[in-house]
Amino acid sequence: MAKVDYIYNPKTCRYEPVVVNSQIVLRRLSRFLSISFMIGVMALLVFNANYPSVDETLLISKNQSLKNDWEVLDKKLENADRALVALEQTDDHNYRVILDLEPLAQSVREAGVGGREKENASIQYLIIKKAYEKAEKIKNRLDIEIQSFEQLDKELAYKERMWASRPAIQPISNTDLTYLHTTYGMRQHPILGYWRPHRGLDFTAPKGSPIYATGDGVIEEAHYSTSFGNVVYIDHNFGFETRYAHMTEYIVKKGEKVKRGQIIGYVGNSGLSVATHLHYEILFKGDQINPINFFQRDLNNKEYEKLVELGGIATTSLD
Repeated sequence: MAKVDYIYNPKTCRYEPVVVNSQIVLRRLSRFLSISFMIGVMALLVFNANYPSVDETLLISKNQSLKNDWEVLDKKLENADRALVALEQTDDHNYRVILDLEPLAQSVREAGVGGREKENASIQYLIIKKAYEKAEKIKNRLDIEIQSFEQLDKELAYKERMWASRPAIQPISNTDLTYLHTTYGMRQHPILGYWRPHRGLDFTAPKGSPIYATGDGVIEEAHYSTSFGNVVYIDHNFGFETRYAHMTEYIVKKGEKVKRGQIIGYVGNSGLSVATHLHYEILFKGDQINPINFFQRDLNNKEYEKLVELGGIATTSLD
């Protein structure tokens, strides 16, 4: 049985009966709950829009930490890049110039990396990808520089052997420059009497004075000849050969390795010669050249000029 309530009606000025049953109550309750749910959903949406969730807060914190780490890493990569650029410039403009090598092409040095961009990439992915590409590019350039330095090391070893082998000192001790008697050029032969090319230098050192190898090499010949007397030939490789003639004796043998400054014999007057002296020659690729241009390890400019002046006085050779 429905419950009967009374409510005052101001229009009729009477209390009128109101019947309240369960269906009416349910409808009213349903309407109230629906309105309350809608208000709750709207409030939740507004809250989520302005206040991140716990998971989002953690994600934001991780992203910020990742950005901070990236900034530190980026600075280190920038420092590494600057150091590598300085090393590359030193390589191209110093080492390669000294060793007479061409600088590496920029296209060879700039060996970068790259790849297709991932769609809908997260910020973590983009930061890591950027750091990886930057580090990989520096690594590739460093690998190229390592290869360059390996080439420089081989070239330097080759140049060191060449410089050590190059005839570059006087063959006798001549600190006061007075022992040079005859220079390279046309000279009158003291025995034959006619003018002919004099293909070397004559040093009038005392008998028994040490004779030195002027560069590293291998003894090619050590024998007696009617013209040169006791003579030694040294093969210096790289196209150079030296000859030391008119020795009183030689103390090396064919095939023996010698070093620059090593004693190979002693000054004498053997062979076709009129006085105690050393006749010294340099050949390059089989052609005889002026030895006076190869004393750069012994002489400065003034000493060189003095040596040329003193050596140009004599018109007759000693052999």
